[in-house]
Amino acid sequence: MVRLGMVIDLRKCVGCHSCTVSCKFENNVPENNFRSWVRVWEKGDYPDVALSFLPRLCNHCDDPPCVDVCPVTATFKIEDGTVIIDDEECIGCAYCVQACPYDMRYINPTTKTADKCDFCRARYSDGLLPACVTTCIGNARIFGDLDDPESEVSQMIKNNPVQVLYPEYGTEPNIYYIAMDEEPVQITKEA
Repeated sequence: MVRLGMVIDLRKCVGCHSCTVSCKFENNVPENNFRSWVRVWEKGDYPDVALSFLPRLCNHCDDPPCVDVCPVTATFKIEDGTVIIDDEECIGCAYCVQACPYDMRYINPTTKTADKCDFCRARYSDGLLPACVTTCIGNARIFGDLDDPESEVSQMIKNNPVQVLYPEYGTEPNIYYIAMDEEPVQITKEA
């Protein structure tokens, strides 16, 4: 069995936003909406100030709160661990948008249904990596089978200290970060 996940090595992220752009293009994401984006903030004190970057996407949680609140079971977790949305079933109630503690869902203004990262499901079905992974110029994104101890993603987790966003929520996210030295005070899209 395969359990998909990602490691994002922040030591390699240069904040170029190619992940955001490729995601929008690949998935026809409407203007002013995002399936993937990069949070940017300054840290340090003048004159020692630097930019920090935190790429964001659906965390494909093992215990996703968005699944439990969907009144029509349009949001569900499939066998490989990916949390997906059935556009044909979604009624656009936005309960899942509100339930996501990572602020990574939105109502698509074109389809009027919930939308979010699905690890580029169509690409993965064709044997390709998600668009954000293939366009990352720093090779900061590593995608693969978390249950295969020999996979690159598993090796990255084994050989590096990793963190997840908001472990206190108990959602068991499958997006891991290397070198997340401090979490931004606010990580919402509006920040």
